[in-house]
Amino acid sequence: MEIIAQRSFNTLYIYLDIAFLVFFFALLFWNKRYLTLLFALAGGILYMLVDYGIFHLLLGTRSIEGGSLFWVILWMSMSYGITNFAWLWLWMRKDRRLFEWSLLICVWWLAAPMIAQTFGGNFPVITIRRTTGAYHGYMALILAVSYGAAIVYNLRQNDREKRLPLPWILAIGILVQFAWECALLLGGIRSSELLSAYDKLMTLAVNSLLETNLGAVPIFCIYALVTARVTESLRRRPSPLPFTERVREINRTRVRDARPATAAEAETEEVSQQNGADVPPKT
Repeated sequence: MEIIAQRSFNTLYIYLDIAFLVFFFALLFWNKRYLTLLFALAGGILYMLVDYGIFHLLLGTRSIEGGSLFWVILWMSMSYGITNFAWLWLWMRKDRRLFEWSLLICVWWLAAPMIAQTFGGNFPVITIRRTTGAYHGYMALILAVSYGAAIVYNLRQNDREKRLPLPWILAIGILVQFAWECALLLGGIRSSELLSAYDKLMTLAVNSLLETNLGAVPIFCIYALVTARVTESLRRRPSPLPFTERVREINRTRVRDARPATAAEAETEEVSQQNGADVPPKT
């Protein structure tokens, strides 16, 4: 099935979004979300490699009117790669300030295109398109393999607390992309060429279910492996954990309820609302 992913916006939108990214980075740093910040930056680089390297150079699915393809893709990759991956990481670590971080990202995604439309009438307009028929099958394959492997792992895991939290992972994988796609659609940026409501909703549904969700399981595994050894403030954990034990910790943790599990951890990692350490509640 061919889905045309198109965005049309004026350049004021780019300038506003770059300013937001600088602010967002500063806010993460100020609140000592150092590991989140590094993962977000890695997300931007990964999006650039995929969007420009694979979608454009390898598959030739990208086209643009009114701007430089390289620079526009670089901005898009950094913008949505950084915010998407930061939000994914904050969700997976069940950050104590998850609501505030989520609201900040969602409000900006919704407000930015509307601000640009109102005040950017004299700015040049850029239209960028991406066809999906050449690679959606590959993305679906990755989705099936990753969730299939996770399901097999859980079926073989007798300890309930050591199972991957698939409902949580699935919700994250769908929600992040849906919020992004919905904001683009409501802001008049996404699917502006589509006249049919069905086509617009189909693009929204397919992208939301597939594009970020395909990486949700691998990202969760990366999160568990990294945070089994390193805390959010980039300090080494006093006692590194095996993967399954870290999954147990994550399953025991509740949003806004992170506390040090041991006295040794409390000495090594100052756990507070300011540093947001990755530690489970006492049981």
